[in-house]
Amino acid sequence: MSLPITAARVWLTRGTAPFRFTPDYDHPLSLEGADPLGLYVHIPFCHTLCSFCPYCKVPYEEELARAYVEGLLQEIHLVGRTWTGRRQATSLYFGGGSPALLSHRLGKIVRALEEHFIITDGIGVELHPRDVTVDTLSRLKEAGVSRVCVGLQSFQPLPLQSLGRERPDPGVLGQALAAVPFDTVSADFIFALPGQTFDHLRRDILLAEEMGANHLAFYPFIDFSFTPGPNQGLSGREKWALLKELTAFLRERGYTRDSIWTFARTPGKGYSSMTRTNYLGFGCSAASLLKGQFKVNTFSIPAYLERISQQKLPTALTCRFTQRQRMVYDLFWRAYTTRISPGEFEACFGRSLDGAYGLELRAARLLGWMRREGEDWVLTDRGAFRFHLFEGHYTLAYIDRMWSLMGREAFPQGMDL
Repeated sequence: MSLPITAARVWLTRGTAPFRFTPDYDHPLSLEGADPLGLYVHIPFCHTLCSFCPYCKVPYEEELARAYVEGLLQEIHLVGRTWTGRRQATSLYFGGGSPALLSHRLGKIVRALEEHFIITDGIGVELHPRDVTVDTLSRLKEAGVSRVCVGLQSFQPLPLQSLGRERPDPGVLGQALAAVPFDTVSADFIFALPGQTFDHLRRDILLAEEMGANHLAFYPFIDFSFTPGPNQGLSGREKWALLKELTAFLRERGYTRDSIWTFARTPGKGYSSMTRTNYLGFGCSAASLLKGQFKVNTFSIPAYLERISQQKLPTALTCRFTQRQRMVYDLFWRAYTTRISPGEFEACFGRSLDGAYGLELRAARLLGWMRREGEDWVLTDRGAFRFHLFEGHYTLAYIDRMWSLMGREAFPQGMDL
């Protein structure tokens, strides 16, 4: 594990204990204190497997997809029947994979979730560009979807060549999205690819707007150890220069930053499946974050289906947080949104943010990484870039190691991070 991450963990958690993951899990799950609550459903099927993508995915097969949906419905009811009535959930997101491959079945999944949850803030679905057709979009709309995110990666030949992806046609995409409108149309791009320039990104932005996007995401290219994707991307200095140009251009065009890597042109039209204080995940590889624990489902579809057939949760690993560890995990994702609310922190943990991390926040302000905006702490552009650097270390030290292990073993014996 990298020295910066280890030092940060020891300092921020005020202890040397690692994040310890074990194969045990709670059944039923305790949702005490898990409000507000988000929902996530993982659909692992793809048209083809992109070499750069680290997520849990397999090629689409009709029989396997049918069996997976039945297992998913069983998992939803297995969790949902542990309480009476319906719990409130702020949002529901389908990720993958390419969830729209199951567009004809998403309505059935949504209805199963609505037996146990009242979804108050919309439903989002990730889309591969080839799934942006009037027929597919209409089925998603009928299922209750209000937000879509199109995984474009780029419109430009050079970045797409390094990713092994075909160029999407913005005109074709725009016609379908105009015929079947959604509240949020987010365009997903990969940032800091080998050879990528600001001109590439500028043209991507203009084409995304032509397509009808009102939200843009620029996720950093990360060279995972288990993906045979492109070679190492841009250097830190090149990323900082590129990010400054990108951010300035987006502000000129009327966008506001609503997370480290995302920008909204229309207020309240963001798209994010992970910036939730608490959430429940369903499906293989899906994670759940609750008040005292973080758990991850098995990455193996056969193992997932076998465990569900036994009426057991498909949990592979669970981390039971100390309070400090939970605070740090929560602050990480609050910082990802670029805004930390002391009131929300105190409501969640029963202690003041200043009492817990006042020294660190004041130091960040002195360094020019954060500023006060009313009662809130807000990341500056320089702070957002520093977060990007930290996130890169975090991803390779934690996510890369965990996903590598879980890609090899359906139910690992445990690990320390």
